[in-house]
Formats: sequence, C-alpha cells, structure tokens
Amino acid sequence: MPKKEKKAKTPLSDEEQLLLFQQKLLAEEEMAKKKERLLSQFLKDKLAKEEHNSALNLNKINTQWRTVLREVKTRELHKDIEILSQTFERVVDCKDNVIKSLAKDLSEAEEQYARALRSHLHSVDQLLALQRHRLSLLEESYNMELEALTKEFETERKTIIDQHEKEIHYLQDIFMAMEQNYIDSEYESKLEFQSMWNDLKNMNLEEKHFLRLHLENIVEDLWRKFQDVLKNYTDATEDRKAAFETLQVKDEKSSKEIEVQMKKIQKLQDAITISKGKIMIHSRESEDENRYIRNDKELVLVQLRKLKAQRTQARAASQKNLVKLTLESNATLKALRKIVDKGEKILKLAEICRKFETEEEKVLPFYSSVLTPKEQEGIEENNLEELTEELAKVMVDYTGMENFWKRYNKVKLEQLSLQHRRAQLLDINGKLREMLKQYLDGISVSDEVLSQLNPLFIVNYQSNLPQPLSIPIAHPGDKQHPTT
Repeated sequence: MPKKEKKAKTPLSDEEQLLLFQQKLLAEEEMAKKKERLLSQFLKDKLAKEEHNSALNLNKINTQWRTVLREVKTRELHKDIEILSQTFERVVDCKDNVIKSLAKDLSEAEEQYARALRSHLHSVDQLLALQRHRLSLLEESYNMELEALTKEFETERKTIIDQHEKEIHYLQDIFMAMEQNYIDSEYESKLEFQSMWNDLKNMNLEEKHFLRLHLENIVEDLWRKFQDVLKNYTDATEDRKAAFETLQVKDEKSSKEIEVQMKKIQKLQDAITISKGKIMIHSRESEDENRYIRNDKELVLVQLRKLKAQRTQARAASQKNLVKLTLESNATLKALRKIVDKGEKILKLAEICRKFETEEEKVLPFYSSVLTPKEQEGIEENNLEELTEELAKVMVDYTGMENFWKRYNKVKLEQLSLQHRRAQLLDINGKLREMLKQYLDGISVSDEVLSQLNPLFIVNYQSNLPQPLSIPIAHPGDKQHPTT
C-alpha cells in the first residue's frame, strides 16, 4: 500500500503547501491548548487536595495544642483561685468590720438628721402656711378688682352695642322711608308722563288732520289750476308734454319724500318736547331728592361724629383700664417676687443658723413661757383692751409667726445677756489689771511707788489697797437662760 501511495503522489503547488502548513499549525496549537487545560485542571485538583489535607492537619494540630494549653492553664487558674479566695476572705472580713462601724454611724446620723428634718419641716410648713394665706388674700383682692373692671367694661360695651343697634335701626327706617317716597314719586311721575303723552298725542293727531284737510284743499285748487294751465300748455306746447309728465312723476316722488321727512320731523319734535318735559320733571324731582338726601346726610354725619366721639371715649377708657390693670398686675408680680425672695433668704438664714444651734435647741426649738398662767392672762387682758379692729386683723394674719418670734426673742435675749456679760467681764478685767499693776508697783521700791498706795504697808493684817470684788467663775458648759 505505501508503494502505491508513493506512486500516486504528485508535486503540490505553493498555495496548497501553505494551506497544509497552516492546518498543521492550527492542529499543533489546539493540541497545545488541550495539554495546557489538562495541566491546569490537574494542578487545580492537586492544589485543592493539598489545601484540604493541610486544613485537616492544621485542625488536628490546633486541637492537640489546645488540650495541652488547657491543662496548663487550668493548673495555673486553680492556684490563682486559691490565692484569690484567701485574699478575698481577708478583704471581706475587713469590709464587714468597716460596714458594721459605718452602719452604727449611719444610724446615729439618720437619727440626728430625722430630728433636724422634723424641726425644719415644721418651721417650713408654718412659713408656707403663712405665705399661702397671704397669697390667697392678695389673690382674692386681685380677683375682686378684676371682676369689678370686667363688669364695668361689659356694661360699657353693652351700652355702646345697644346704642349702635338703635342707630342702625333708625338709619334702616330712614332708608326704607326714602325708598318708599321714591317709589311713590316715581309712580306719580309715570302717571303724569302718561297723561301728558296722551294729551300731546291727541294734539298732534288733531293738528295733523287739520293740516291734511288744508293741504288737500290747496292741492285740489292747484290741481284745477294745473289742469287749466295744462290744457293751455298742451295746446300751446305739445312738444313739452312728455317732459312735463316726467317732471310730474318726479314731483310725486319728491312730494312723497317730503311727506316722509315731515313725519320724521314731527316725530322728532314730539320726542324733543317729551324729553324736555321729562327733563324738567326729573330735574325738579332730583333737586327735591338731593335736598332731602343732603339733609339726611348732614344728620347722619352728625350722628357719625357723635358715635366716633363715643367710640374714642370708650377706647380711651378701656385703654386706661387696661393700663391700670397691667400696672397693678406688674406691681403684684413684683411684690410677690420680693416676698418669694425674702422667704428664700429667710430659709437660707434659717439653714445657716441651724448649724450654730445646740443639741437642746435642736430637740426643743421653742421654749415655754416663763410667766405664770395668771400673769399671762393679765397681759392678754391688757393687750385686748388696747387692741383696735385694724390691729386685731393684722394680728390674725401674724398668728402663725408666734413660734418664729419666740425664737427671735430668745436669740435677742441671749444676745443682750452676752453683751451684758461681756461688759461685766471687761470691767472685771480692767479692775484685775489695776490690781496687778498695783501689785507690781508694790514689789518695786521707788519714790513714785512710795508716794502712792503700797501693799507692803500692812497694819493689823490689812493693806491700804481696796478689797477686790468677788469674781464669779464661768464654766464653758454653762449657759445663760433668757428671762421673759
């Protein structure tokens, strides 16, 4: 077979050789691409297997390492927990002791705070009650004045509205009367116009009939004359007959046109006379109506001026009342602000003074009266005899301040007693200083000392110095009780 193929082969041309070469190149490229695809797929599968195996191995290693680390960590944590439990027990014991001591201090502080809070709340409640009472009185007076002003304003407003409604009804009545008068006058003028129109129409018809008869007679006479003249003329001038006939036709046409124009002129004259009559009638009626309207206008303007003046007066009065109300409200607000500021200042001063109170004053802030019941009754009777109604009303407002004035008087008495005690101590101090000076002068010997009183000169166990006064010794815990 190969021998036969060799015998059958023939030499190829250049184009066929190029085609065969290109086909071979394409086949080789396809084979190379297939090999690359197979290699890439094989490498991808191998890489995926390696990644999977590496992940499994890494997980196994991590699990084994974690077990080792957990065992080591659990041992360390057991040791740390034992140490921390011991330290925690010691700290808890210390904290329990501190908490017990703090609980005792807290209970004592709460008792003191409760006592102070009760006394403070009692005083604050009394002050608030007094303040609320005063505020209620001020509010009642303010509401009374406000109601009075509103009543005055409402009465003035009602009177103005009533006057306005009355004037509106009056003006409506005037308008209706004027309209009725106008309708009556219009009806009368229509009747007069109709009667005049009928009279003028009858007169025109009579004149027209008379003129028609007169013209017919004249035309007949002229026609006769014309016939005579026509006969003479026809006889004389037969040639101009045709021209005359044409002129006659023209004359008839012109006569008809003249009659039409006369009728138009007559109609226009009739319309002119009628319109002149209407103008005269309407001018008279309009003058009368204008006169009435002017008078009504003057009356309305006078009433309008009066209403404007009343409105301005009402506005001025309401403005004054409003200004007065705003001023009074501002004054009350300022007074209330001052009262509130004063109360806050009093509360702050009370808090400051509370710090300087003794335990006895904190427990019993209000002292009982030192007077006997009989003496107190006698003082009350004397006060009642001297009281007036106004003073009694004022005292009722200040009954809630009795405890405050008690404490205030107590403080004033203590202040006076301390001032008196200070003056006594200063006097005693001055006398002691003089005695000390005299004693020091007695120790030293000089002409000046000898010329003065000397404690060294003692006769019968007595010195020539003045005897010292008995000095009461004041202990720091003692306190002067005020007398009332």
